[in-house]
Amino acid sequence: MTTELDKLPRERDFYRALAELTDHDNLEALLGAALAVLVKQVSAREALIEVIDDDIDTAPHVVAHGCEGDRVTEISSAVSRGIIGEAMATGKTIVTANAAEDPRFLAFESVQRHQLEAVLCVPIGQTTHVGVVYLQGKQGVREFQPYDAVVQREVELFARALSGPVERLLGRAAATSRARPKDPDDPFGAIRGKSQAMGDVIDRLRLAAPLDVHVLMTGPSGVGKTMLANAIHRASRRRSGPFVEINCATLPEALLENELFGAEPGAHSAATRNAVKGKVEAAEGGTLFLDEIAELEPGAQTKLLQLLQSKTYYRLGGTTARRADVRVLAATNVNLKAAIAEKKFREDLYYRLQVLEIRVPSLAERTEDLVPLSFEFLHQVFDRHQLPRKTLSPSAIRAIQAAQWPGNVRQLAHRIESAAILAEMRGSPQIEGRDMFPDDPQSSSEASATLQSATRRFQRNHILGALSATDWNILEAARMLDVSRSQIYNLIRMFELKRD
Repeated sequence: MTTELDKLPRERDFYRALAELTDHDNLEALLGAALAVLVKQVSAREALIEVIDDDIDTAPHVVAHGCEGDRVTEISSAVSRGIIGEAMATGKTIVTANAAEDPRFLAFESVQRHQLEAVLCVPIGQTTHVGVVYLQGKQGVREFQPYDAVVQREVELFARALSGPVERLLGRAAATSRARPKDPDDPFGAIRGKSQAMGDVIDRLRLAAPLDVHVLMTGPSGVGKTMLANAIHRASRRRSGPFVEINCATLPEALLENELFGAEPGAHSAATRNAVKGKVEAAEGGTLFLDEIAELEPGAQTKLLQLLQSKTYYRLGGTTARRADVRVLAATNVNLKAAIAEKKFREDLYYRLQVLEIRVPSLAERTEDLVPLSFEFLHQVFDRHQLPRKTLSPSAIRAIQAAQWPGNVRQLAHRIESAAILAEMRGSPQIEGRDMFPDDPQSSSEASATLQSATRRFQRNHILGALSATDWNILEAARMLDVSRSQIYNLIRMFELKRD
């Protein structure tokens, strides 16, 4: 008998495989990988994925399992008239236990000629339908047994995950995005960035958002995991419910149980007459975001595991199990596998949370996002403080591009805010490089400014030393510092370095 725990790895691997479909840059490779995912997940006797190009001189792209040659042609011949054509024309899933006797298809000659049996056919495409996923017959079962609701849901999810990459590789994604105005209500639309690394993250989160599955986001501190969690919630079916966030690092174990699960009257001094509502109850019908999940103490990890396994919890001092209808999102900057090896994090809790794990890249991995993010943060500063509009000067942009950002998006946002205020205090119409990184540590009361100034002095001397050691050979200096030549030129301009 298959238990809920047995299903977990299968479900997790399926969602992970769907997310990885976005990695392909060749249509044939994509369809081949997609077919392998499909066959592994469902027990169809015959499976076919067909994608049709706009070019009438181009043959359809077809991959198949359990059938070949003439049999593939027989199934594919129903594209213009039959079940496949019906699915593409209506954009609706076709499911039947016996297509040959289904009243909907009695008039379809291709269906009757081939005596089609159990069939599941799902269209591919977000705006227009560019192909289908087609399953026929079931392995190891008697004929005329239909595909159940679970398989239908999985194949529909599969087709939806395949739609974006297929349209992109057919060249339709760019045309579609140009023709369709930007949706101001798109939860992911406010997340700035043009890098491939961040684009892949957003593609995967778009796929994950409508699914009621746990998502674990990893990556360095300050990369925007909280903002992404909020976008997932707003793009989910729970969007009308609450989004409740709790930072696990800020609560000692003694308070965590009360904070998460609440307390019955009399359980402690703060719950004398009335029950205390916890974060789980506050998130009922919505999303619970657990930030810094690796900081949970062992006792709290055990209680959270029970919540994820049974969807039940107990208030502090309570004896009655309470049902919880929440989706859990979690984030950490800790290597959880290493924490498991050191017995600091429960392995079973990790696998419960890791239905879909997505790593959010650092700014160092997506430097092309620095300038778009900087302008976005600048506009936010103007709106928040009602300051006159300013722009970033070329020197400020060069400084931003050349600097290191160990604090990632959070550090960049704070630095932009500080620079905007400094520029306003100087009465400057634009933000200069010196506003971003003041040379005088006393020009800002922030400790981070002192550290930044010291860091910049070290960087200047280190770069100048590399240039002197290579007799100002830019290529050799770049290799020595493990940066690109363009970065060396930017650094020379930023630090105003000159050869003696």
